[in-house]
Amino acid sequence: MKIIHTSDWHLGQRLLFNERGDEQQLALQWLHETILQEQADALILAGDVFDNGNPPHPARKLYYNFLTSLLNTTCRHIVIIGGNHDSPGMLDAPRDLLEYLNIRVVGAASENLEQDCLLLHNAEGELEAVVAAIPFLRDRDLSPSVGGESTLDRIQRIQAGIRQRYQDMGALLEPYRAQNVPILATGHLYAQGAQASDKQDNIYIGNTENLDVDTLPKLFSYVALGHIHRPQAIAGNQRVRYSGSLIPLSFSETKDEKGVYCLEFDGHTLSEIRFLAAPTFRRLKTIQGTLAEVEEKLQVFANKEREALPAWVEVIVQSPTFIPQLDSHLRTLVKDWPLEILKIRLERQYQALDEQLDAVVESLESLDVLEVFRKRAEKDQRSEEEWTELEATFRELVEGLNSP
Repeated sequence: MKIIHTSDWHLGQRLLFNERGDEQQLALQWLHETILQEQADALILAGDVFDNGNPPHPARKLYYNFLTSLLNTTCRHIVIIGGNHDSPGMLDAPRDLLEYLNIRVVGAASENLEQDCLLLHNAEGELEAVVAAIPFLRDRDLSPSVGGESTLDRIQRIQAGIRQRYQDMGALLEPYRAQNVPILATGHLYAQGAQASDKQDNIYIGNTENLDVDTLPKLFSYVALGHIHRPQAIAGNQRVRYSGSLIPLSFSETKDEKGVYCLEFDGHTLSEIRFLAAPTFRRLKTIQGTLAEVEEKLQVFANKEREALPAWVEVIVQSPTFIPQLDSHLRTLVKDWPLEILKIRLERQYQALDEQLDAVVESLESLDVLEVFRKRAEKDQRSEEEWTELEATFRELVEGLNSP
């Protein structure tokens, strides 16, 4: 059996208020062609289908158009789980209808674990694969909180709850080992040993690592993870992997290779893993230096071979003094070039009486919500334990505001 593992589409995402629908559509077209070329039997989408819980209509249209484009192809099974950016309710709303099309959606974890044990049969009714479809696990999906528990206790409770979910699902699927079919699991979390390119530090609280992959049941032929945007095997374990995102989702991801994993199984055994690299549909580029250096680098970059869509550029100009009309000057310079400057930042050096300090002038649009909170609160003198408690409370408030 041949299965494609993908994740983190983030449909509907904007980069500094700029729509990304065109490159996302090109990426999904490439994925569709790849599935046909590989004659894949199944597709697993491991969370963060959308960028937020209430995606715009064009993003939803991309999603459903892609799913229906795979009907009557060799890809006879599609498994989709919810990520921390997704609305479980929105994903699950058409669940019963999509199941008639062999599209299985698990937006939220079920209380009855057997409901999330997906049995994939072929047209003749023969079992082809089994999937422990585990989405992003929210606090309410794990063990209940205990009054008066410390932050450390809560972290350990969450980690224990995640670990227990995988062990319980593994126990439920153990009887299928004898049928010699692939037994897979999914997940959307931060695994111990994962390497991220961007600020994907934590989707729960406390430390960054939510799961030690060595605790996963050996029963699983493969564990398809989402959340980290860089493709990778975890801690040297070839059967536990992040597929990464299909396109660079920020300027920090421009050096990461994007694509999907193609998995081939011989019965229960994972026999081959191949990474299928996706083309670059729009180049994201950071150009940094003095004003003269930036101008020269922009010219060189503009003369390079272009992708399907105009490049987006982040410019950081280093100068000891303020540069009047810097924004207007650079945008006028590139107005006829095949690129667009999305952000211009002036990095200035300030001379103090006794030392030289480097400072970066940052705009709010370059920071996420948690960074703004940290910068505002860092002036307060607090212990490390107080900081952990305060940040955990703030994360809860943000999650509550973002929940549909």
